[in-house]
Amino acid sequence: MITGSIVALVTPMHPDGSLDWDRLERLLDMHITAGTSAIGAVGTTGESATLSVPEHLEVIRHCVRYVNGRIPVIAGTGANSTREAIELTSVAAQNGADACLLVTPYYNRPTQRGLYEHFKAIAAAVSIPQILYNVPGRTAVDMDNDTVVRLSELENIVGIKDATGDLSRVPDYKARCPQDFAIYSGDDPTAMELMLAGGHGNVSVTANIAPRPLADVCRLALEGKRPEAALINDRLSGLNRALFLEANPIPVKWAMQQRGLIEAGIRLPLTPLDERFHAQVLAALEAAGI
Repeated sequence: MITGSIVALVTPMHPDGSLDWDRLERLLDMHITAGTSAIGAVGTTGESATLSVPEHLEVIRHCVRYVNGRIPVIAGTGANSTREAIELTSVAAQNGADACLLVTPYYNRPTQRGLYEHFKAIAAAVSIPQILYNVPGRTAVDMDNDTVVRLSELENIVGIKDATGDLSRVPDYKARCPQDFAIYSGDDPTAMELMLAGGHGNVSVTANIAPRPLADVCRLALEGKRPEAALINDRLSGLNRALFLEANPIPVKWAMQQRGLIEAGIRLPLTPLDERFHAQVLAALEAAGI
């Protein structure tokens, strides 16, 4: 089981929107050095919605090749078409990804039965370990606990990234899912509490700009050391909020550009951070010691 801080990695781009492979490699090295537990490639934060399918798969391939087994790579391969999700997952598996993260189908708003059949079909088609991803704020569909429990019984569905921020779901997952079913937060503000309640890690946006503090929070929370974890987490709390002043990854990419980690590249329909939020994000970075 992968535990700890899993960065929901941004996809670096040049100002013209083309992919920046050199900066991508620098980010991967930074995370490995900082103690990040795994790379989450081409998820929501990685602008999966604005990359072409060939680009999407090439970013996964590049991450796997460059990381070269130093830490796991979890490939974002979800889609609102089951056939497309199977294709993406299959290619990610062929290229050596350690696991795949599969978001609930967005826009078409499937029923709970449809969600179950969607993930069951992908699990049957590709044997790679698969992590469910429930983020109703972006997909307009919420996968209920009963559906998660049913899916957890499938051999290669190994965990869930829960981005609802609803901590009441954690004890239910733990009570009804297999003991080795991983529970990850997808919500930085509540991630520490999720891990203290028995969760296994955090798929983090904030880790892009604060990889070492996030790794420390996760390690301490997983060890049950609430006061020590809270000391760092409280320092990051303003940053966790500021990185969602506009739609992710707009604020985090702007913050990273301010700190010289990436260039100012983002693709339409996403736009650079509005000037009225610049001071708030900079203040949050300063307060977090970034």
